[in-house]
Amino acid sequence: MPPRADDTRRTFRRSGYDSMATAQADLDKVRALLGIPGKDDAEDRTRIGDLLESVSASKAPIPDYEETKRKLYAGQSLISKLTVGEWLDSWLANKHGRPTAIACNENDIRLHLKPHIGHVPLNRLRVDHLVAMFNAIVERNMEIEENNTQRRAVVEALAGTPWKGRDNRARRKALKETLAQMPPFRRPAGAATRQRTRATLRAALNDAIAQQLITFNPAASVKLDPGKRPKALVWTAERIEQWRRTGEKPSPVMVWTPEQTGQFLDFVAEDRLYALWHLIAFRGLRRGEACGQGWDDTDLDQAVLAVSKQLVQRGREVYEDTPKTDSGARTVALDEDTVRVLKAHRKRQNRERLEWGEAWVNTGRIFTRENGEWLRPDAVTARFEKLVAMSGLPPIRLHDLRHGAATIALAAGTEMKVVQEMLGHSSITITSDTYTSVLPQVAKDAAEAAARLVPRARREGVRGTGGLTPGAPAGQRFGPVPAQPTPITKKAQVSV
Repeated sequence: MPPRADDTRRTFRRSGYDSMATAQADLDKVRALLGIPGKDDAEDRTRIGDLLESVSASKAPIPDYEETKRKLYAGQSLISKLTVGEWLDSWLANKHGRPTAIACNENDIRLHLKPHIGHVPLNRLRVDHLVAMFNAIVERNMEIEENNTQRRAVVEALAGTPWKGRDNRARRKALKETLAQMPPFRRPAGAATRQRTRATLRAALNDAIAQQLITFNPAASVKLDPGKRPKALVWTAERIEQWRRTGEKPSPVMVWTPEQTGQFLDFVAEDRLYALWHLIAFRGLRRGEACGQGWDDTDLDQAVLAVSKQLVQRGREVYEDTPKTDSGARTVALDEDTVRVLKAHRKRQNRERLEWGEAWVNTGRIFTRENGEWLRPDAVTARFEKLVAMSGLPPIRLHDLRHGAATIALAAGTEMKVVQEMLGHSSITITSDTYTSVLPQVAKDAAEAAARLVPRARREGVRGTGGLTPGAPAGQRFGPVPAQPTPITKKAQVSV
């Protein structure tokens, strides 16, 4: 055995073999491991000695030759067994990219990967481990939904219990105690979340392969339910009635009709951020893009704005970033009404600047707080939701206002490619898949236009005439007889 780092001698001892052949086989394995580093490589020889000394003391199986050789050349620890959780922590700490993407990776690792497979040795991770993990996540979803349903029932009972009266007060107290003991509301890990979790693990394991830690990526072989993009549905009268009756939205993505959008804009006409709601409703900017839009990237004389920045929120932190894709950096044309609204907003902002004087914070943003500071994206969302509730309109998310801009543009006859560029989608497929549902009147007009393309000899609404045109002269009661095809002889058939 090579000496220790302090030059003290050491030996490898093992006993209890039932035959000379078995003992000789282990001795050959030890000698093979000792032969991996060169004779002049004192550092690696010491590392191999430390490994064998640890194996001898713990009576562990003799390490695999190829795996030990790979770890030695990669500069990895030969003694410790790297677990999936340890590798994920190391991978995340050295990962570079957008802070929002890294935050998503951190959530996937903290909430799903480490609790289920963090203890598994990295080189022992198999497909069946991942199948068991995702099955456990689905089972946990069922438990979360059941807990949410029970908590919602208690909340509704509490809301429906009057404040006055001894019995009512006792009931309210009991309901509050029940709520305190129940798990909080949680969002289930849907199909899209599971797909994203697998993508995070797959990326981490690909880097492990690149560093020769493993040779196989089990995440690439796991089959999951596809995370389907929800379809945008319009708030029709029937859907509004169902929502008022059940309290449930027909789809996670709901869009107002042009009339409903107009009602909302009329309702918020005096709101300080009216121009922001107007810009998103008609030109489809994302929340972060609208909050980050600067006057220097906006040319009202030419009626265009360039989307080049966005404000991103991570927890309580708000920072400036570029659009998340190359297609997100785009030029958006403005209509005359939007230009007029933005000019009025600029006048309001100038008045606020004069009122605040030296305390004004010059961020150069179009939409700011009263003192010029950045808007917090989450505060903008909260303000929008409050205004929607006050308006009495059916609920939509702030991002759905952007969906409404796309739907209205398509209804106005705008080509899909133009809508894709307006929204900043990286692919026209995303645009077409998301907005396959259009306004009901547009769909009806398309159906009528298709029906008008087919000429009919029979009047509409007449049935059972056998192809006759009622009221026509006797010799013209049938349409023109199509020419009979020339019979094909056997000879002609052969030549053909």
